[in-house]
Amino acid sequence: MMYDVPAPAKLNLFLHVLGRRADGYHLLQTAFRFIDLCDTLHFEARSDGRIERVSELPGVPPEQDLTVRAARALQRATGVRQGVNIALEKQIPQGGGLGGGSSDAASTLIALNRLWGTGLSRRELMALALPLGADVPVFVFGQSAFAEGVGEILSPLDLPAATYLVAQPDTSVPTANIFSDPDLTRDSSSVTIADFLASQSFGADASGQAAPGFFGRNDLEPVVYRRYPEVSQAAQWLSGRGIHVRMSGSGACLFAQFSTARQAVLAEHEITATMRVAGKLTSNTQVGFRLIRVCPGLAEHPLRDWIAR
Repeated sequence: MMYDVPAPAKLNLFLHVLGRRADGYHLLQTAFRFIDLCDTLHFEARSDGRIERVSELPGVPPEQDLTVRAARALQRATGVRQGVNIALEKQIPQGGGLGGGSSDAASTLIALNRLWGTGLSRRELMALALPLGADVPVFVFGQSAFAEGVGEILSPLDLPAATYLVAQPDTSVPTANIFSDPDLTRDSSSVTIADFLASQSFGADASGQAAPGFFGRNDLEPVVYRRYPEVSQAAQWLSGRGIHVRMSGSGACLFAQFSTARQAVLAEHEITATMRVAGKLTSNTQVGFRLIRVCPGLAEHPLRDWIAR
């Protein structure tokens, strides 16, 4: 048995779309950072070989659940005869661009590799991870990373300490809808790791928010802002209060980066102090949030040491 296995969320500190392959996959450059916002998984080995999800996940049938698919992929690849019961406690919002499903799948691969004694290496687990989704390998990789290709070419990053304010507007965004939008630009120029790292030697402005501004951009933002005006309105509302945000992944979550935890907490308090009882924010345009959370950046994945090599 394994209980309380964490699956952390990720942020895309920037996200450029460079092109699209003949098979439909997009060529990307991005920087991943894990944050201390985690789903929790529980695993109980079975002797009959069956893989069962024993908790409810609204809107996601077991056959589509990435934890079930990850467990079956590991079982097929290794020929292990054991099965498992999987229970999942969600904290990472679905449709938020924080990689919750991908992280759950990666933590399943890592945990079952230990529980079942299959002994796969990190590289072998990453190979199993990629068919499950482009973001899954980075969670197995286990540290902040500069990603290229479809997200599978990963180089480690040593990032300065930072704390993030994460806010989910009152909507969810299906990733497939954004990447298939005909208005998505797919011609960003390639950048280097050195370009990105030079931008990370930030100081702080008077509010404690990281300065200068974010590196690059998120190429998905214009499409999301057009199709999901709740996200655009929330970003504008936060910017009007001096909280400069970027969208993570395909949205809907927005994040601001702060050099100190104290300033991130003060920003959170400023937002929540203006909330009405009904959960709407007082502004010219009514803006709602499903989630507002201060999340420290993580230096590495909490399960990184669970893989021996």
